[in-house]
Amino acid sequence: MTDRRSDDVQHDPKAGVAAIAVPTQDALEAHLAPYAAHSAQSRGRRYPEAAPSARTEFQRDRDRIVHSTAFRRLEYKTQVFVNHEGDLFRTRLTHSLEVAQIARSVARNLRVNEDLVEAISLAHDLGHTPFGHAGQDALNECMREHGGFEHNLQSLAVVDDLEEHYGAFNGLNLCFETREGILKHCSRENARRLGALGERFLEGRQPSIEAQIANVADEIAYNNHDVDDGLRSGLITVEQLAEVELWQTHFEASRRDFPQIEGRRLIHETVRRIINTLVVDLIDTARENIARHAPASLEAVRAAPALVAHSDAIAAQAAALKRFLFKNLYRHYRVMRMANKARRVVIGLFDAFTEDPRLLPPGYQSTDVTQQPRLIAHYIAGMTDRYAVKEYQRLFVIDDN
Repeated sequence: MTDRRSDDVQHDPKAGVAAIAVPTQDALEAHLAPYAAHSAQSRGRRYPEAAPSARTEFQRDRDRIVHSTAFRRLEYKTQVFVNHEGDLFRTRLTHSLEVAQIARSVARNLRVNEDLVEAISLAHDLGHTPFGHAGQDALNECMREHGGFEHNLQSLAVVDDLEEHYGAFNGLNLCFETREGILKHCSRENARRLGALGERFLEGRQPSIEAQIANVADEIAYNNHDVDDGLRSGLITVEQLAEVELWQTHFEASRRDFPQIEGRRLIHETVRRIINTLVVDLIDTARENIARHAPASLEAVRAAPALVAHSDAIAAQAAALKRFLFKNLYRHYRVMRMANKARRVVIGLFDAFTEDPRLLPPGYQSTDVTQQPRLIAHYIAGMTDRYAVKEYQRLFVIDDN
């Protein structure tokens, strides 16, 4: 009888055992659709490196992001609630994990690259300042005369230059496709400075489907966890949310299906159903868009309209939820008070370091006065909420103890 052996097993007669062959990147991604981003077809890294073994290029990117210093700091950066306000509120880290989970589910259903989607999702907030949007707005105000501050560009700066892990280069040296996905927004002025990475903003072209998925998954995650955290904090109420169709539809269905539950369990069941509705609608609508435009390659995706989107009906409901949160949560007087404190901390730190750069750690001091403001912005943006507060106290508070 002929000895028929599996193609993925190599037999070493000297060892006397079967050795598992290492699959190629093409083999690892053979299941992907032609319009997906394939590692072997990546536009490459800024600094050439030998291909990884036993994993794809995008898996390598994801692993580098997870091991980065900036990723660990996300545990102590928050979006609406400042870190010390409670251990149960989401942080930038838990938010990024939630985005990655939603995005991978969508990617698998659309047969696109889950590893790239995960890498983008985990890295998209690496450049966020302490104190969420309040900190970002304050730092942008401070940097207005020095090029401004955009958290997407800061995330790119983190992975391109600011991380210090490798002997051969600054940053993480990620693939073009990962870096492109991180850059969710970009002004035309900044896009012109970015070369190939900024071209799509100038030409009106789309990023990969994987980047589009991560973008929408980000909105799904933060809208729903802000509802959950807002209810937990007491800043918004179930009664107020009754005006939001997306919430009320699923809240009533949850009560009908489980009349015995109440409180946090009822809220969790409602939020779970909302997320499921949004994700399923996103998958179904994206499939329809892909079928309509029939992109045969990643380049065809770039030339097409945005393919990953909600249906008109669900998009309208999601927008109404977003408007509700803006009015009732993000503009709540308690949130505004904390935002005002955060603004004072960020501006106070920036002004102190600008007046006397010797107060900065040596790595952030420069003899080039034109570069000093950007280094100060890098330092402040890299702070966690609690570190920024402590640094402010070290500079401005005289301790009698």
